[in-house]
Amino acid sequence: MKWMIASDIHGSAYYCRQLLNAYNREQADRLLLLGDLLYHGPRNDLPEEYDPKQVIELLNAKKQHILCVRGNCDAEVDQMVLQFPIMADYCAIADSDTLIYATHGHTYNEQNLPPLHRGDILLHGHTHVPACVPHDTYTCMNPGSVAIPKSGNWHGYMIMENGRFQWKTMTNEVKMEFADGKRIL
Repeated sequence: MKWMIASDIHGSAYYCRQLLNAYNREQADRLLLLGDLLYHGPRNDLPEEYDPKQVIELLNAKKQHILCVRGNCDAEVDQMVLQFPIMADYCAIADSDTLIYATHGHTYNEQNLPPLHRGDILLHGHTHVPACVPHDTYTCMNPGSVAIPKSGNWHGYMIMENGRFQWKTMTNEVKMEFADGKRIL
């Protein structure tokens, strides 16, 4: 199964459209969103083409393809307008012998680990910085931000397929890769 993984759309209709165009181009089977879908948050500037109502419409059109966890900017009122579940704090995905613990990152992160076994992956957004950090017993990954990248990074997403992870820009440029327990690029 091919997964597209993205985080932190923050109400940007412009980047949400780019993400969904990339989803179609990638021909992914599922879209995993790691939270912060509609609201830009008090610490962020308004993203390009801030239009949460349009983001609602765009995401609801793909509701059968989306699995989502709640971000720190997501609220019950957002769930009232989105037609797919967004209020789970985490989800677990089994990929062969590896468990992927997907969460937003404001609660569980490298400083506060969830229950992980050797070889598991902690996958989260929240920081708006793409990351792939192998540790002795687990690997921490972050797709970065769709709409508001930080620390000089790119607007992007991740692809997960057959145990291989790729971090990509919205224009399909591969920026990082991880496979077989190590970072390749």
